[in-house]
Amino acid sequence: MPITPDSNSPIEIPGPWQHRYVAANGARFHVAESAPRDANDPPLVVLLHGFPEFWWSWRDQLPVLAEQGYRAVAMDLRGYGGSDKTPRGYDPITLAQDVAGVIKALGERSAIVVGHGWGGYVAWVVAALHPREVSALCVVSAPHPRVMLRNLRPGNRVGALAHVLAMQVPMLPERKLANPNSGYLRSHLRDWSGPDSSFPDTDTVAKYQAALTIWPAPHCALEYHRWLFRSRLRADGRHFNQLMERPVNQPVFSIHGDHDPALPAGTDCRSEHLVTGDFRRQPMAGAGHFPHEEQPHVFNDVLLSWLRDLPRTP
Repeated sequence: MPITPDSNSPIEIPGPWQHRYVAANGARFHVAESAPRDANDPPLVVLLHGFPEFWWSWRDQLPVLAEQGYRAVAMDLRGYGGSDKTPRGYDPITLAQDVAGVIKALGERSAIVVGHGWGGYVAWVVAALHPREVSALCVVSAPHPRVMLRNLRPGNRVGALAHVLAMQVPMLPERKLANPNSGYLRSHLRDWSGPDSSFPDTDTVAKYQAALTIWPAPHCALEYHRWLFRSRLRADGRHFNQLMERPVNQPVFSIHGDHDPALPAGTDCRSEHLVTGDFRRQPMAGAGHFPHEEQPHVFNDVLLSWLRDLPRTP
C-alpha cells in the first residue's frame, strides 16, 4: 500500500510519486512509484540505481515516464535506502532474484528494466537468469558483466578497477563513505561526471549523504564491490561466469557517457555479442558516469524514443 512520506526520513522524499514497501526474496524493499492517472494496464518500468545512490537518482525520470503512460517504479537495491540491510545476499544471483521478486510483488509478470552502474550490472543478470520477468533491458554506464570483468584487469587504465580495489580494505572505505566531512561522496560523484557537468549540486550531495547515514548502508554498498573481487577465484564466481554465458534474448539499449572514467567509451559495444535480441546503443556527448542526472532532459528523450519502439505488451 502507498504510504504518506515521513518528512524526517532521508529516504521517503516527497514528490510526484508514492512510497511503498514490498516483500520479495525473503527481504523488504522500498520503492517509489509514479503511475499515469488514466492509463489502463500501463507497462511497468523498474529503475535500478547505482553506487553510492538510492532510488532518488531517478527523480527526473519517474514523473516523465508516468506522463508518457508508463508505471515507473524506482527501487532501493538490497542494502541501500529504505530496503533491508541484510548481513548477506550481495552476490549478483541473489540481487537478481530480489528484482525479479519485486516485479512479481508489484503484481506484474514482467517489466522493462532500466539500470545504472551497479544497478545496470544487476539488470543484466535479471535479464539473463529471469527472462520471463524482463521484457526489455536498458543499461546505463553498464556493459555486460563478462565484458566488465575483462576490463577490470591490471594494466587497463579504467577508473572502475582502482575504485573496486580501494573498496577491499576493511572498514576504512565505510568510514569515508559515511562521514560527510571526508568529502568522499562529493568527490566520487564529481570526479566521475563529465568535465563540464554541474552535477552534483549541494542538495544532491546532502541527500545521498543522508541516505548513507542509515547504518549499515555504507557497508552493504561496499559488499557489492567485495563480492566482485573476492569471487574471481572462488567456485561461486566461476559458477556466475558460466551462468552469464547465456545470451540475452530481450531488446537491449545501452546508454553510455562519452566521458565516463569508469570504463572507456565504446566498452559497451562489446556487449552486443552476448545479446541475441535487438541491440542498440546511444553515446551521450559530454556526459560522464551519471548521464541521467547530468543531462536529464537529453537522457529522457533518448530513453523515451527507445521505449516507444518497443511493443506495448510483452
